Amino acid sequence: MRSYNAGMAGDDPTSEARQSASLSTLIGRRMAAAGGWLPFDQFMALALYAPGLGYYARGDRQFGHLPGVGGSDFVTAPELSPLFGAALARQVEQALDAAQADEVWEFGAGSGALAEQVLAALGPRVGCYRIVDVSGSLRARQAARLARFGEQVQWLDELPATLDGVVLGNEVLDAMPVQLLRFDGAAWHERGVVVADGGYAWQDRPTPLRPPVDDAAFVPGAVTEIHLQAQAFMRTLADRLGRGAAFFIDYGFPEAEYYHPQRSGGTLMCHRAHRADTDPLADVGDKDITAHVDFTAIALVAQEAGLNVVGYTSQARFLMNCGLLDLLQTADLRTRANAQKLLTEHEMGELFKVIAFARGLPGFWPLGFAVGDRTHTL
Repeated sequence: MRSYNAGMAGDDPTSEARQSASLSTLIGRRMAAAGGWLPFDQFMALALYAPGLGYYARGDRQFGHLPGVGGSDFVTAPELSPLFGAALARQVEQALDAAQADEVWEFGAGSGALAEQVLAALGPRVGCYRIVDVSGSLRARQAARLARFGEQVQWLDELPATLDGVVLGNEVLDAMPVQLLRFDGAAWHERGVVVADGGYAWQDRPTPLRPPVDDAAFVPGAVTEIHLQAQAFMRTLADRLGRGAAFFIDYGFPEAEYYHPQRSGGTLMCHRAHRADTDPLADVGDKDITAHVDFTAIALVAQEAGLNVVGYTSQARFLMNCGLLDLLQTADLRTRANAQKLLTEHEMGELFKVIAFARGLPGFWPLGFAVGDRTHTL
């Protein structure tokens, strides 16, 4: 689920075609080296992150500023309204105070909008804002947007041994490659990609991989995802987080909803130019590929790795707990209208969730979960 801009103005079709052709060549080589069959998670990783060629590694402007502005595929919450970051900043400040720290790390900072809003709200309370992003083109865009903050902002290629402070991730987990599994009624198969008829096609192979629920939850022919890379990311974060808290905002469900029998097609979606589709094998590299987050799996892995789950709720409830309604009182009409989309159920308010983890902060109760915490549903 995204919010979108309609336009693609400013794209260079010739350059895009060259990049797409080069990406196809790279995928073909990787596929040949793997014996002609590439697991979907590896295919998705190349489609999104192949250096200079994948969707997020190109110079395109994937992220827009406001609905109706051309030249981008979708709008995330920070671009939709500056009040998103202003409200989240209140939570960041409380967590920094609890950790007696002044450092913030953001994973996958996109256009830099969230960083800009948090820094504008907190000023010198943030001693250093560190961004971890795999996309060189997005780093350049972030640097231009955040230039006024000078050395207060830094970019990292790898994580330090210990992180003390606050970690942020807005729409990061959904973009991590997933394994696709298909149930034939008796056994599970991993879905991979092969070359066929000048394009790509699905091919399934037997696998020991399983979803985390009983097979009875799936009808024959059901397709679903498991999130091994996102889980590995959480283990790494747990290994590095010393004294501090981490907040992730994304769309998804607890396990019982994620693997509900009626969701027999899984959650994989593609997004481009105000359109959504379910075919990741078409227009590879030219569109986003995402999967909803299984928040139960994320919570369990983090807990097993030593983090405390300190909150889980809807984005709407989290932002209201952080004072968004107060911020709306002094906002102009356009800002109020856009901010409402962060709260309403049919926009971002309910589908998007916020989950938080902490270590070394005994008694820490994040203000974003003061009312309406749903940790018991995970």
